Amino acid sequence: MTQTQERTRTFTWSDPAGGAAHLGRRSGLELMRAMIAGELAAPPIMHLVDMSRMEAEEGRVAVELLPQEFHYNPLGTVHGGVLSTLLDTAAACAVHTTLPAGVGYTSLDLNVKFLRPVTVDTGLLRCEGTVLQRGRRTALAEARLTDPANRLAAHATSTCLIFPLP
Repeated sequence: MTQTQERTRTFTWSDPAGGAAHLGRRSGLELMRAMIAGELAAPPIMHLVDMSRMEAEEGRVAVELLPQEFHYNPLGTVHGGVLSTLLDTAAACAVHTTLPAGVGYTSLDLNVKFLRPVTVDTGLLRCEGTVLQRGRRTALAEARLTDPANRLAAHATSTCLIFPLP
């Protein structure tokens, strides 16, 4: 039997209801910018996965992630679900930046292509989401995950459903 050294991780988050209360009153871009500025709490998923340094402008969002051991799968690389979460966040939030107050969205699909393995040695990852097409009911976005050498590590496309908030 192999002996392993246990590690622990602790994180905190704010009640997500506080940010959700602003959904109908601010545009998507205003909400993203308020989160970036610290006026509104980031959603718990940002803390769970340890995403950082978000940027937002209309139709584009970027977020970063420094790969850590707690992201690993049994093969010793960052789990595809973690990378997919990063890609989904960037693509969907890019759509969110185009929405007026009172309009919401949800992901309909996420199509991911993993192009190279990611480990702690990869270094800081940057994921940039961009809206490719937005209509009244749906939007198409893409996200590109790159390493510090600007090599593409993963790519995703996402379709989002757009709807009025109740």
